Amino acid sequence: VHCTLIPLESKQTHRSKTTTPSAFRPSLRTSSSSNLTMASKSEDRKEPVNEQAVANMYAAMRSDLNQIYTKITELEMEVSEHSLVLNAIQPLDQSRRCYRMIGGVLVERTIKEVLPAVQRNKEGLEEVVTRLNETLEKKKKEIAEFETKYKIRMRKADAEVNDESGKKEGSAQGVLVGPAGGGE
Repeated sequence: VHCTLIPLESKQTHRSKTTTPSAFRPSLRTSSSSNLTMASKSEDRKEPVNEQAVANMYAAMRSDLNQIYTKITELEMEVSEHSLVLNAIQPLDQSRRCYRMIGGVLVERTIKEVLPAVQRNKEGLEEVVTRLNETLEKKKKEIAEFETKYKIRMRKADAEVNDESGKKEGSAQGVLVGPAGGGE
């Protein structure tokens, strides 16, 4: 199907009669306006009208906090993997061949070419983790203020769980140690 439209924005001389269908343009405007709407909602939180609204807002805040924790954990694992790769390839000959996954494609490179890229990626990930930790602290403060404002307290399902956890608290702290002299 060949579509010829005259844009409404400009009535100047047309170099070509074929243009992008106008149906595609509003979707761009819609997505940017929805992003603005979402940003304004998160910044200008309305006062909840009832207890259920408070509970819903609190649950949403806790969910956001859990998502941040999850993302931090995921990125810290990636930083750890990058460190393992760096430690494995740094002592090797710089002209040695290695393979790197770029956009789902395995590409052959030399260690000399790959090493700086892996280092930059690791540093970038560490920077993102730092920012997420700052965001996490802000979110914790926001939740603490919300809890104080609406007098929210977390209840345990069983009183016995509290008693048992208090007794085991000191003994539950263990350290897992690998075999002595294992230079693996």
